Amino acid sequence: MQIAIVLGLLGVTVVLFATEKVPVDVITLIMLIALVMTGVLTVDQAFAGFSDAILVILASLFVISGALERSGVMDALGARLHMLARGGTNRFVLTVMATVGAMSAFANNTTTTAVFLPPVLGVARKMKVSPSKVLMPLAHASILGGTCTLIGTSTNVAVSGYIVRHGMRPIGIFELAPIGLVIVAVGIAYMLLVGRHLLPDHKPETLAEGYEIREYLSEVVVPEGSPLIGQRIFGSELAAMGVRVLKVARDGTTFMPQPRTVIRAGDVYFVQGRSEDLVKIKARAGIEIRPETKLSDLGTQGDAIRVVEMIVTPQSDLQGRNLQEANFRERYGLTVLAIYRHGHSLVDKLSRVVLQTGDLLLVQGPTERLTYLRRHPDLWTLEELDPALYASPRNGLITAAVFGAALVLGFLGWVPLPIGILAAALWAVLSRAITMDEAYAFIDWRLLILIGGMTAFGIAMDQSGAASFLADGIVGALQPWGDRVVLAGFFALTLILTQPMSNAAAALVVLPVAIEAARSLGADERTFAIAIMLGASVSLITPFEPSCILVYGPGKYRFRDFVKVGFPLTLILMAVVLFLVPLFWPM
Repeated sequence: MQIAIVLGLLGVTVVLFATEKVPVDVITLIMLIALVMTGVLTVDQAFAGFSDAILVILASLFVISGALERSGVMDALGARLHMLARGGTNRFVLTVMATVGAMSAFANNTTTTAVFLPPVLGVARKMKVSPSKVLMPLAHASILGGTCTLIGTSTNVAVSGYIVRHGMRPIGIFELAPIGLVIVAVGIAYMLLVGRHLLPDHKPETLAEGYEIREYLSEVVVPEGSPLIGQRIFGSELAAMGVRVLKVARDGTTFMPQPRTVIRAGDVYFVQGRSEDLVKIKARAGIEIRPETKLSDLGTQGDAIRVVEMIVTPQSDLQGRNLQEANFRERYGLTVLAIYRHGHSLVDKLSRVVLQTGDLLLVQGPTERLTYLRRHPDLWTLEELDPALYASPRNGLITAAVFGAALVLGFLGWVPLPIGILAAALWAVLSRAITMDEAYAFIDWRLLILIGGMTAFGIAMDQSGAASFLADGIVGALQPWGDRVVLAGFFALTLILTQPMSNAAAALVVLPVAIEAARSLGADERTFAIAIMLGASVSLITPFEPSCILVYGPGKYRFRDFVKVGFPLTLILMAVVLFLVPLFWPM
């Protein structure tokens, strides 16, 4: 009965993860409650994963990454790309992938992608290279680079913690480096020789063309005698008809409308709305409509009001909420002109659109406000930053040095790794490279809940006998072809599960079964664990990995683009891993 309960919950969990109708952290907590209420786990067992040191390591890494971002250290490195990438497209791709791969070995993959996204876009535009030729290699490099060290990805940290609880020695900080470097090198070679021919080549286009909003932009003049005079803009007949006032020109100055802004005769408004609605208002309110309004009229680089692109980050609390629920305009001081998502531009009824990770927002706002929000945990600006805007590079460099020292001391065994990384995160706060509020904002609490909960699910797989049941079935089917084929079967299962689930969750689900199978074969359990861990990290078939989601919109990709480029690379990497793992960790 317990095996049936656990496997049934696993099936429901996978389906719910795939549908994305319910947040993954909520699904995880519901699963824990079900495991306790059905008697599979005790309360202590259900929450044992949340007291693990791996969560301290992950939370500290988020804080350190946030400190390096806020201080401008990682931005400064990204800004040097144009100096390193002089030459053709191949050299640019090589430079981006090598740099990002090296950075992601020590920083969160998603964070690394987000940091390098604006400068890579900027250099691509200067070189007149289609962003679609560079951004997918950027995302893939950040994912593959995480295989080089223990802290390169949350999956590595989670697997290391899991195998320690099963009596195996933890994974060393640089133990994965030899095979990780081969994986990164293979990924770069594939992109330069094969992938570049499979990537789309979208022609550069203006923001108006990219967001398809040209027909929605107009300029109107309020003449003497108009019944609109004296009405507040946000409560006027313009607003009632769904027309949005984006900028006001009055007495030689321009400004964004505020809740108390009143319509005056002679005002010139840059508005967004359907032409048929404007024609109706013109007939009733006597406004004058000027043709040929351009997006550039709403603000340029040197204006007090500007139009820029911003992306919704994976840790943003805007996810699952629409602009109205999030009180977006009042909270951020910006106006959303359009939303771009997975190849489609959304312009009409924006306030009702539920935001998702990776959504591109075309926003308008005061320059000083956009500068302040350039690296907000919720929204990132997709433009190169002026080096003068870097907050405190000295504190950031010191934080990076302290972090490096913590890794060296942990590698030598002089300081426990969780303590060393926690001390580096604490230094980042004390040195004011990041505030305490910002530190909490940069931590991906959803991921911590997911890993803590899936760790408990692994315990349930062991205790209920579900792991032994599945292991016996897989071993019985594949053992006649040898132990390596059994290992390949678990590797393939991990790849499949990473499509509906996160990489860390997929690894933690397969691990108990793989370890049980290794025991029944008399093989080294650690070899199987490391293969499963790497299998979760080299799955590049679909764009569901957060790093890929971030480049989906800016690269104007389609779902099939990721499959066409990533599926062959995943198969190649699978062959590489299955060949090398038994050499480095004999079975």
